[in-house]
Amino acid sequence: MHLVTLDLEGVLIPEIWIALAELTGVEELKRTTRDEPDYDALMRYRLEILEREQIRLSAVQEAVASLSPLPGAAAFLRWLRSRTRVILLSDTFHQFAHPLMAQLDHPTLFCHELVIDPDGRIRDYRLRQPDQKRRAVLRFQDLGFRVAAAGDSYNDVSMLETAERAVLFRPPERLAAERPDWPVARDHAELRAALEDFLGPADST
Repeated sequence: MHLVTLDLEGVLIPEIWIALAELTGVEELKRTTRDEPDYDALMRYRLEILEREQIRLSAVQEAVASLSPLPGAAAFLRWLRSRTRVILLSDTFHQFAHPLMAQLDHPTLFCHELVIDPDGRIRDYRLRQPDQKRRAVLRFQDLGFRVAAAGDSYNDVSMLETAERAVLFRPPERLAAERPDWPVARDHAELRAALEDFLGPADST
C-alpha cells in the first residue's frame, strides 16, 4: 500500500504570503520558507510585521481570494487521487487555506491554526505539533504505507528525508544543490512522471 504527501504552497497553490505582500505593498512579507529554514523565526518575523503594519486577517483573506491553483495543479491532484491516497501536509493555517481547498476539490489537509483577536488581529500561531510533516509520514509508515513525498522548501526536508520516495518541486537552487539525490520536477507533468513508477498499478486497497 502506498500514500503520497504533498506540500501545499509552492506545489499546488501560489505562496499566500507573497500574495499578501503584493496586496499590501509590504515587501518584507515576501520572505518564505524557501529563504528561511527556521519556521518559528520566520513566523515571529511575520507576526511582528503584521502588528507593525496593522494588517488584519481580513487582508490575508482578501489576498487568498485572489489566488487560484498553480497551472496544472488541479488536474495533477485529480490524477493522483485517482491512483492512491493523498494527504496535504502544510505549514499554512486553516484560516488561510480553507477557501482554496474548494478549488482543489477538498483534499485532506493537515495544517496549523492562527490565534486571532476579536478585532481580527493575528496575535500568534499554534502548531498542530512540532515537525508535523515528518511525524505524519512516520505514523503513515507505522500503518503499513510506503510514502512518497513532494515539497519545494526547507520546511519540507524532514518529510522528504523520511519518505521512501522524495521529489523536489521547483526548489530554490541552493536546496536542489544540497540534495542532488532527490529528483527535481519543474512542472506537474514532471512531478507525475517522478511518482508514476513508485505508484505502479492503480491501488484500490
